[in-house]
Amino acid sequence: MMGTNQNGKRFYQVKIKGLDVTSLKELGRLMGPLQRQAFRIVYGKILDLATAVVFTEAIVSLAQYYDQPLRCFTFGDFQIVPTVEEFEENLGCPLGGRKPYLFSGFLPSLSKIAATVEDLARELDRMKQTRNGVVGLPWKYLEGKARDMANQEEWVPFADILALLIFGVVLFPNVDG
Repeated sequence: MMGTNQNGKRFYQVKIKGLDVTSLKELGRLMGPLQRQAFRIVYGKILDLATAVVFTEAIVSLAQYYDQPLRCFTFGDFQIVPTVEEFEENLGCPLGGRKPYLFSGFLPSLSKIAATVEDLARELDRMKQTRNGVVGLPWKYLEGKARDMANQEEWVPFADILALLIFGVVLFPNVDG
């Protein structure tokens, strides 16, 4: 949204939606040191990324330089974009010789998702919702499953569900629930 200041100069007002990650922090605290270490080995530093303090002013300042079609920051006549190696370092999740994920146009099936969260496909089919054109599982449902897995000390499915919740926040920040 564009506005005008007292001197008559135009400026852009950027609204940033704050993300509530308190439940992610609570779920992260359910893990003991060994579970946290195992989670970090499999998923890198994504839990740290999800619980990091965000300085909204810095994000707003940088947002004006982000070029969405090019997916990089453009400053004057040069562009800044992190390399795959920098992503590996920042997330603490080396690719280890694997190719980076390239979307092939095929979405995972409900049976594959069901195997991940160790549940029945018909229950997942019943639970899925469509919001803002995105089909997925409700946040509260996944959060409840994660808590159930933690109570049963089933740490592998718990870690998978926690990672799914974190990736959901990162990939779909504007989709509530």
